[in-house]
Amino acid sequence: MTGTKNALVVRGGWDGHQPVEATDLFIPFLKDHGYDVRIEDSPKIYADADYMAGVDLIVQCMTMSTIEKDEFAGLRAAVENGTGLAGWHGGIADSYRNTSDYLHLIGGQFACHPGKHPDERRGEQADNYVPYTVNMLPAAADHPITRGIPGFDLVTEQYWVLADDYIDVLATTTQKVRPWDPWHREVTSPAIWTRQWGAGKIFVCTPGHRVEILEDANVRTIVERGLLWASR
Repeated sequence: MTGTKNALVVRGGWDGHQPVEATDLFIPFLKDHGYDVRIEDSPKIYADADYMAGVDLIVQCMTMSTIEKDEFAGLRAAVENGTGLAGWHGGIADSYRNTSDYLHLIGGQFACHPGKHPDERRGEQADNYVPYTVNMLPAAADHPITRGIPGFDLVTEQYWVLADDYIDVLATTTQKVRPWDPWHREVTSPAIWTRQWGAGKIFVCTPGHRVEILEDANVRTIVERGLLWASR
């Protein structure tokens, strides 16, 4: 169908998060919901003010990497003027670490993902896969992103997030204290949140390390709903 809305997918950065395969999972969904989809492999497009003025939704999957001043200024201006910004895992919560204004825009930043016991680590991504629960908060019960979804369990990276209190948290996850950990009490981090920024809306889901996690029924539903919720 011919799209009536415009979605921009910006993907790249660290390959371990499968930015191409992960975003490809959701592009058909966007097209089915009436979006024309443009794909870019760097944030350079954010500096094109004329183009960005017509973007209804940005789906960003760009782990680490860097962003130039004019690119970030364009991204922030677009969001402030009503463009939605959405993403999952490191593609949005661990992007552009060296740009503090980006961290301010998103409201939460990946700090670490405590892994398995040191004796169980093999130098692979799976060293950081642990069982944990995504705990829904009361605010999630009636929110269009999370309505009808109870808490659920995953075995994947569990994000410890540094966040401010301007985010609207829908779900959390709690890092336990294990014998080999240096912290002395449980630490609860936001796992799913939204943020109002100017006329725009931001959606972040921290689960989503690889495609198999995004294919989890709960995670996929939350992301799909989050994309639509954030859109202009």
